[in-house]
Amino acid sequence: MFTPAAERSVAANLATTLGQTLVFWSVFIVALPWAIGRVEGALGVPAFAFAGQQLAALAFGVVAAALNLWSGVALAVTGRGTPFPTQTARELVVSGPYRWLRNPMAVGGLGVGFAVGLYVGSWGTLAYAVAGGVIWHLVARPMEEDDLSRRFGDSYDHYRGHVRCWIPRLTPYRGR
Repeated sequence: MFTPAAERSVAANLATTLGQTLVFWSVFIVALPWAIGRVEGALGVPAFAFAGQQLAALAFGVVAAALNLWSGVALAVTGRGTPFPTQTARELVVSGPYRWLRNPMAVGGLGVGFAVGLYVGSWGTLAYAVAGGVIWHLVARPMEEDDLSRRFGDSYDHYRGHVRCWIPRLTPYRGR
């Protein structure tokens, strides 16, 4: 399932990463939350609301989106690949946001989904974001980590032993 990207320019990796991000966000951050909102409306599920809700959602969403995009840039530039498993990074990336989290792209993407749910007051979209995190953690993460361990050996295993998956480090990882 995981295949390193073909050798190509940084610009090509960045363009491919941007395209992948636009497709991913269109489906998982726009279309599916919209569909969830439609189902909630049809079922009469009330939206929640509180003072400053949309401002808080926008602030959280901007931070999460920036983390997600920064992660993609790190994979394209340093890793010489893309976030997509069939064009994955050719080099182990332990710089940029990866110095604090093992998978900042997942944290950022799930954070954007959570921000969308918060912005529109949708319990279903919040549950969808949480479910996405559980699925990623139980299904995608083990496969990705097995691949990284096979391809990068002790370097990845050391990194994995020092950088957590969901909770950021207080100090950046500096390698061995």
